[in-house]
Amino acid sequence: MTPLRVLSVFGTRPEAVKMAPVVRALAATPEVEAHVVVTAQHREMLDQVLNLFDIRPDFDLNLMRPNQTLAQLTADILNGLDPVFSRLKPDWVLVQGDTTTVMAAALLAFYHHMRVGHVEAGLRTLDRWQPFPEEINRRIAGVVADLHFAPTEHSRQNLLKENVPPESIVVTGNPAIDALNAIVQCPMPESAAELLDRLGVAQGQRQLVMVTAHRRENLGRPLENICAALRSLAEEYADRLQIVYPVHLNPKVQEPVHRLLGGVPNITLTPPQDYLPMIHLLKSAVLVLTDSGGIQEEATCLGVPTLVMREVTERPEGVEAGALKLVGSDTQRIVSEARRLLEDPAAYAAMAHASNPFGDGHAAEKIVAALLEHSGVGPSA
Repeated sequence: MTPLRVLSVFGTRPEAVKMAPVVRALAATPEVEAHVVVTAQHREMLDQVLNLFDIRPDFDLNLMRPNQTLAQLTADILNGLDPVFSRLKPDWVLVQGDTTTVMAAALLAFYHHMRVGHVEAGLRTLDRWQPFPEEINRRIAGVVADLHFAPTEHSRQNLLKENVPPESIVVTGNPAIDALNAIVQCPMPESAAELLDRLGVAQGQRQLVMVTAHRRENLGRPLENICAALRSLAEEYADRLQIVYPVHLNPKVQEPVHRLLGGVPNITLTPPQDYLPMIHLLKSAVLVLTDSGGIQEEATCLGVPTLVMREVTERPEGVEAGALKLVGSDTQRIVSEARRLLEDPAAYAAMAHASNPFGDGHAAEKIVAALLEHSGVGPSA
């Protein structure tokens, strides 16, 4: 029997994290001839995940350029992937999530009459500008996808409302949880241990608050408001909290964050953290403030209450479960909600002990099984 040729395409660190369990599962499946192409939409942050999970791409387009516009990146992805698709002729192209790589790869696969499997399908905010451009990227991928691997029932319902055939949707959970379950078993890296020791967190002298904020819709005044909230919390809890903020490399994030927070004694600004130390820092935190998508899932799985500094989220399951709370970018709202969790043990416990709606850690094997079955080579074929 000719093996099923599957090409996994990704370009950023979050994609690599979530696709790593799927790539491993595909490689371990005799019925599959697995290949990987990376666009390297984010070069440095991608490489450390490839090394961590021992993924060796068959093709590396190395497309990251300084100050690259979305139009330039999209064109480069299409032009870079086109000869790869023509040469390899995969039976399936797998994409994950909502990046520009996802959108362009799915569209190109459609041009080549190739079947598309969309991992983490069906996430929606129903606001085309939040997050930008991710909301439209994932909708485009959803239009051309042949198989939709929805992480939750809520995501499945979103797809059904868009008239996606029920037989093409499989609820799998999110492979981010697969990856997280593997990584938390790894020892804390020395860099994270040294940081926690230096800040007094390891000794229990201070409580750790982890922060990430970098989304396009928060650039400008919203990010300045977020920084004002962090400064206020740092000053109010000067003897109790240590805030750690790994700052995104985007100059539009770097400049205001360092200008507004650089001199605050109990705020530590670091370069972006690699995935392994970041997970261990999240695990050590008492509270997370973020506008990231993946961290909403990871913090929920780790049982760390999380304030989401966005007006809408494509992960309402976490809000409904009580593990996440939307606070937007309003300074006073962020401060008041953080203060409530830091001062009210019952409110804190309710969020910390909320259920995890994002998967059971077996998403990758469900994705591979569904892919085989849908192709006529699975156990139920």
